[in-house]
Amino acid sequence: MNLATFTAGGRQHWGVTVPGGVLDLTKTFPQWKTLRNVIEAQAVGEVLEAARGKGPSHPDGRFTWDIPVPDPEKIICVGVNFPDRNAEYRDGQDAPPNMSLFPRFARSFTGHGQNLIRPPESPQLDYEGEIAVILGRGGRRIPEAEALSHVAALTLCNEGTIRDWVRHAKFNVTQGKNWDRSGAMGPWAVPFTDPAQITDVGITTRVNGELRQQDRTSRMLFPVARQIAYISTFTTLVPGDVIVTGTPTGAGARFDPPVWLRPGDVVEVSAEGIGTLVNGVADE
Repeated sequence: MNLATFTAGGRQHWGVTVPGGVLDLTKTFPQWKTLRNVIEAQAVGEVLEAARGKGPSHPDGRFTWDIPVPDPEKIICVGVNFPDRNAEYRDGQDAPPNMSLFPRFARSFTGHGQNLIRPPESPQLDYEGEIAVILGRGGRRIPEAEALSHVAALTLCNEGTIRDWVRHAKFNVTQGKNWDRSGAMGPWAVPFTDPAQITDVGITTRVNGELRQQDRTSRMLFPVARQIAYISTFTTLVPGDVIVTGTPTGAGARFDPPVWLRPGDVVEVSAEGIGTLVNGVADE
């Protein structure tokens, strides 16, 4: 069973995935409005237990997926975090001493099964398949050795990017990374119980069935524990915060000529032990 946020009948709900659909738990636990509140209350085990042995309240096809935590305080993304990805920049550095970071806003993501939206201002919509971690316990200056104990759950992310807009300024990429519904997250959040769920996990991205990205988290330049320790040095992490951990080489921008996403394309991001995030593409 995994944690999920979904919309049905024009209302957003949260609950747990069960065979054949999802089980709505919003009325069972009215004290928690969203999964962020569940995570903050350290109640993941309680809600999973409440769903044990039960069938779906909303069968497959009767709801739409939303991003698992719809209201995080922060979404922080780690850039250039795989060796082959770093080599793409041809700047002479084997590996940077510190990680590159940038923020994304929740509105820039859509759920599993929804279309990524290509805006009229640019045709350069690109994909970036990644694993995202959802913080269960916050803190400041979290020691790296303790960092993974602060993770509540894992999900998948297509960190969709408008490539020409990341180069509109000299020192940041924020405006290319935050177009409404240009990326996706989900389908669900897998409860995190063992470091093995993130330390050496295969991740792939396929576009229209063609393998474009493939790597393992063990090859990250900055492992997840170090990400949490480093980020919490300068900002207080809180429950429900999301860290998007980095994408392998193989995005469309690196083809010659570049290959951008177009309406009708289907992008699948998969990771061992988490699942597959699938999205189409449509024009705004």
